This record gives sequence, structure tokens and C-alpha cells, in this order.
Amino acid sequence: MSRAPKSSANDAPQMPRELDADQARRLIEAASDVALVLDGSGLVLDVFSHDLELQKAMRREWRGRTWSDTVTIESRDKVKALLDAALADTPTAPRQVNHPAKTGPDLPILYAAVRVSGGARTREAARVVAVGRDLRDTVALQRRLVDAQQSMERDYWRFREAETRYRNLFQSSAEAVLIVDGATLRVVEVNPAAMTLLSGGAAKPAKVVGVALGSLFAAEAAEPLAAALAAARSVGKHERLSALLVGVRRSVNLAVSSFRQDQASFLLVRLAPLADIETKAQRGATAARTPTADGSGDNLASAFVRGTSDALVFTDGSGRVVAVNRAFARMAQLSSEDQARGESLDRWLGRTGIELSMLLANLREGGSAGLFSTELRGALGLATEVEIAASALEPPGAATFAFSVRDVGRRLAPSERALPTKVPASVQQLTELVGRVPLKQIVAETSDLIERLSIETALAMTKDNRAMAAQLLGLSRQSLYVKLRRFGMGGLESGDDA
Repeated sequence: MSRAPKSSANDAPQMPRELDADQARRLIEAASDVALVLDGSGLVLDVFSHDLELQKAMRREWRGRTWSDTVTIESRDKVKALLDAALADTPTAPRQVNHPAKTGPDLPILYAAVRVSGGARTREAARVVAVGRDLRDTVALQRRLVDAQQSMERDYWRFREAETRYRNLFQSSAEAVLIVDGATLRVVEVNPAAMTLLSGGAAKPAKVVGVALGSLFAAEAAEPLAAALAAARSVGKHERLSALLVGVRRSVNLAVSSFRQDQASFLLVRLAPLADIETKAQRGATAARTPTADGSGDNLASAFVRGTSDALVFTDGSGRVVAVNRAFARMAQLSSEDQARGESLDRWLGRTGIELSMLLANLREGGSAGLFSTELRGALGLATEVEIAASALEPPGAATFAFSVRDVGRRLAPSERALPTKVPASVQQLTELVGRVPLKQIVAETSDLIERLSIETALAMTKDNRAMAAQLLGLSRQSLYVKLRRFGMGGLESGDDA
């Protein structure tokens, strides 16, 4: 029987028998983001950190104080447990401890503590090192994750509420309505009023969902119905087509409109029964004509332009739409791209009515416009926060300018650590004024700051075009010059307000 080889001293992990103070310090600094040197009572003797500014602040505020005095109230029990376990040489899991900050959120650090000298009976002479990992990035990421989850939940419940309203309206409507798949032309949904009309009041309603729309009508209506459906898919709607229902032999008027949902096209078919049965000649008299497309957008849009998730718009020199892609049609709540042709982009774009003029002026002057924040208004009233990048086309043809419109409404707010560093100090100090001075005084002291920031933003948006900036702010040019001179902005002298 073979025996396992005996372990020797050479098999043990080779660790240095002793480290001098400088080596120990460098080892602690390399192994942690923050390290505290404590005595047996928890008094902070020294602080180390990779962040030199943070180290200076910690040494200034923490040295000479007990560890528990440097943390928030809910973290004091964790500090005591870590210190007791370290002095007793008892392994324990790291604990997250929060240090209060004078400004901003608390400083979260994950600590582990170990006794490095002193016996169990000499608590006062013991030395403990608490090594920690900075969790600010992790906490910021967790906060953004929570914000994203809350945003998704809000979207979910908003969609559920919208669906509930739609269902109630669809089911309670006295008008007969069918929802038809735009690709297969098969009935997807039917409301009770339409079921009653198609069944003629029979005890057992006829099967409607899943059948082809054309099978519900007489054969002589097939050609006019196909033309009406094609027209609805092309221009968005088609009104007043008469047809005879097969099952109940009843003549109805059809109104067809198209809409998009989840990247798919659907048709909304409304049925209105006629008072008397129309003759075959009368039924054939109403025909639908399919509008011819001029194809002007086809030579401008490639497969990428048509399928990209960013909304793209091509306009002439005056801002009238020449072509759009499917993404813009969805964002503008249009049933088809053709509905946008010939319309001014200002119909959907902008909050003030002059933003398109500003964009066009910048395009004519510089040939391109950077990210421009504004609002896009849908045909059904939905407003979306967007960013626009635009450029002039070379050489200009049917279209002169191209606009890229990106939805930024669902972007998460930037984390606190990503805030711009050029925020005015007086803005950061606003919270410190609350409770110390009356609200009326706070408003009086900050009104000039807000006014200056608004003027600076308007000038930046208009590239220092003061006439447009005044229009954007709702001021006269004279009033804007007075405010510029008062704030010492724009290099205005006393005679520049003419």
C-alpha cells in the first residue's frame, strides 16, 4: 500500500517572515483604495488612500478621532463588530460602511479589519489595519440600475393604462370597427358592434377573427376594396367605399385608415350600414384610386436610411419635407412616410416656432449644425425630447438639407459624479442657503444668475446671433442689449445697442 508523502516545511506557502514599516505601508496601499491604522480602542492613527485629495481630507478630519465617530449612525455597529473581530483574530466578512460628506452623498467603503500587532490581553497596545474598497462607482451604477428599472416600470404601466383606455374605447364604441393586419389583410380584432353587424343579430356569431377581409364582402367589391386598402397604406386613409356584406346581405360604407404598431402596419376599418340595399350599379360607382408615388424619396434613401433607428428627414431649402424614413413616421405618429411629403418640418419640430429658422440659418451659413436639443410633436399629440444633427447636401438636388433626429427622452439622467465641473459656485451653494436666509432673499440673489445663464444658453444655441437669441428669449433686441451690457457679456460698449 502506497503512502501519501509527508508534508514538509517547504510545502507551506512561502511568505516573508517580517516586513519593515515602509514595506507594510506600500503593501497596504497597493491592496486597498483606503486604509486606516487604528489602535485597540478604535482611534484613527493614520489614513492612506490612492486619491491624494481624499487622503488629505481624511487625515485632516479623521486622525485623532475614533473610527465610529467618522461614520454614519447606522454604520457604527458594523465598525464595532469589525474592530472586535479583528482584536479577537476572528475571521469575519467585509462590511460596507458609510462616511458622511459635507457636500454630496455619503462615501461608501467596503472594509475588512485585521490585527497586525499586540496580544489579545493588551488591547490598548494592539494595532489594527482596516483596508477598504471605494464603492462610489458601484453605488452610482446601482443607482442608475434602479433608475433604469423605475423608468421601465413607469413605461410599462403607462402602456398598460393606454391599452386599458384603448380596450374600453374599442369595446364600448357604437361604431363597427375591425383591426386588419396590413401584411396579410386578415382580421386581427373586431369590436362587439362590428360582430353584431357582421352576424346580423344571429344567436351564434360568425367567426370573423383570422379570416381574410375580402371574404366578408361580395365578389364585385373585391377590386374597389383592394384599391382602397392600397390607398390607405400609401397615403394613410381612404374614405367612402360602398360594399355588400356577404353573410347578411347588407350594404355598408367603409372608411379605411392605417397605423403602425411594433414595427408592423395595421388597417383600421370602420363600417357604417346604409339605410337601403344599393344596386350593383350603385355599388360599382364608388371606386378607389391608388395615388401614384413620384418616387422622389427613393433616389435619396438607401436601405440603411430606410431601416435605421434614427429618424431621418430630407427637406428643400425652405424646410419643406421631400422624404422621410420609417423611424420619423413612427416618431411623428404618421401612418406612412408619404404623409410627411410637402409639409413644413416646422409642423412637428420645435417649441417656439423659430427653431427651424435657426437651424436653416446655421445650415446656410456653415453647412452643418451640431446636436440641437428641441421637441418633436407627433400628429396625435405625443411630444418627444429629441436631438437634431443636420447638414447641407452636396450638390443640392430635390433635397437641400438632411436632418437626423434622435429620441433622447428616455435617456437616464447623468450620475452625480458626471455633472459638469463648470456649474457656478452660487448654484452649488443654493442648498446651503435654505434655512439660513428667507426664500425671498434667495430668489432675489439668484434671479440675476438664472437670467445670465438663460442668455448664455440662447447665445450658444444661436451661435451668437443676437436677433435670434432675443426672439428665442421673448425679448426685444434693445432689451437683450441692455441685459448684455448689464452683465458685461458679448463685449458690448455703451454705444453698441443701436
